[in-house]
Amino acid sequence: MSNQKKRNFQIEAFKHRVVVDPKYADKTWKVLEHAIHEIYNHNASGLSFEELYRNAYNMVLHKFGEKLYSGLVTTMTSHLKEISKSIEAAQGGMFLEEMNRKWTDHNKALQMIRDILMYMDRTYIPSTQKTPVHELGLNLWRDNIIRSSKIQTRLLNTLLELVLRERTGEVIDRGLMRNIIKMLMDLGPSVYQEDFENPFLEVSAEFYRGESQKFIECCDCGDYLKKAERRLNEELDRVTHYLDARSEAKITNVVEKEMIANHMLRLVHMDNSGLVNMLLDDKYEDLGRMYNLFRRVSNGLSTIREVMTSHLRETGKQLVTDPESLKDPVEFVQRLLDEKDKYDSIIRLSFSNDKTFLNALNSSFEFFINLNNRSPEFISLFVDDKLRKGLKGVSEEDVEIILDKVMMLFRYLQEKDVYEKYYKQHLAKRLLSGKTVSDDAERSLIVKLKTECGYQFTSKLEGHVYRYEKRPRIQCKGFMQAILS
Repeated sequence: MSNQKKRNFQIEAFKHRVVVDPKYADKTWKVLEHAIHEIYNHNASGLSFEELYRNAYNMVLHKFGEKLYSGLVTTMTSHLKEISKSIEAAQGGMFLEEMNRKWTDHNKALQMIRDILMYMDRTYIPSTQKTPVHELGLNLWRDNIIRSSKIQTRLLNTLLELVLRERTGEVIDRGLMRNIIKMLMDLGPSVYQEDFENPFLEVSAEFYRGESQKFIECCDCGDYLKKAERRLNEELDRVTHYLDARSEAKITNVVEKEMIANHMLRLVHMDNSGLVNMLLDDKYEDLGRMYNLFRRVSNGLSTIREVMTSHLRETGKQLVTDPESLKDPVEFVQRLLDEKDKYDSIIRLSFSNDKTFLNALNSSFEFFINLNNRSPEFISLFVDDKLRKGLKGVSEEDVEIILDKVMMLFRYLQEKDVYEKYYKQHLAKRLLSGKTVSDDAERSLIVKLKTECGYQFTSKLEGHVYRYEKRPRIQCKGFMQAILS
């Protein structure tokens, strides 16, 4: 046994070889080709998709993937050329309807074809880096339909004409527009942009350039802004209904540039209706519209703010230097408060409480209040008038409002020590004469001054008011001198 040679086993190939019919690929492709024709001709109900899938599977398995893929390209291209002729023949309004119908049919056919060729899509196509079936179908539609020499320009002109008709007040079929625009989007961003969006933005700019020029010549500022706002909203609505959402910023930029930015200075300075007139007439709605439109463009809000500031400083300067105003200190301060209330309301109601506008308002008041060196005295006289008689019968809440407004003017004063001097004099006279309408109001104002200027500013005042309240009036000799010291 030990001397027996070990046997070597060798596995040999089967003697019987599987022979594929030389005509197998052609026969199988004919079956699949016929199926594709039937699908495009709307006769798919009689097809066995399981059998078709198996045929396509076997072709790929037997290394006939290239024949299957190239045959698919040829067959689909042939059908799309016939579809192109059908679309070209459609007249008038039927052009887009025919295109939409054929596009819907093509997508249905493409779905069925992709199901049949799923194995090729998953194996052969990735390994050969070819275009997947669905994407192939879209590319062939793009090349044979959308960019056909007889369709491309006609399609663009038809879409642009419908947009123009809608802009001029006509009602169009937005559903059809949405379907056609979505078709372009489905074919890829570059198709949508090159075949529609870029030309659309160009003609839109031209349209709004002409319209804005016409409006600016015949409308006042308020009416022009209404028209610009309406056009902007229309374009936003158009994006919502049938344009790509990414077109929103682009088309609104066009409207903003042509209707707002290019006419900004002319609008704010427009005779009898520009920004200054709106401010004078308290046109909150028009001012709010201007603010909302101008904030969309570069330097828009700064333009409004500069004009408002210039106007406010000029009117404020006239107010504090008017000889007639100086005759009545109480009326002088009341006019300042009225002016502040007016612009507070404008900024709150029309300018969204914009901090930059509030800062401009405060700097303007500080500028012109200090042009009159008697402003500290007049503010103190106003307080004296209110605390002697002006606040009689006024609720505590309203008293606080008035005192807060006084403090607001006090903050603008550069010479607060001058105000302190006059305030002490007037306070002493009120307390000694017993003509203050409210001890609580006196204390409240001192607390506000303390909060604003610190303890040192009001420490003596608080002590004197406290002693005044505790002492009988007959013991108040020298009280005024104590306050004024």
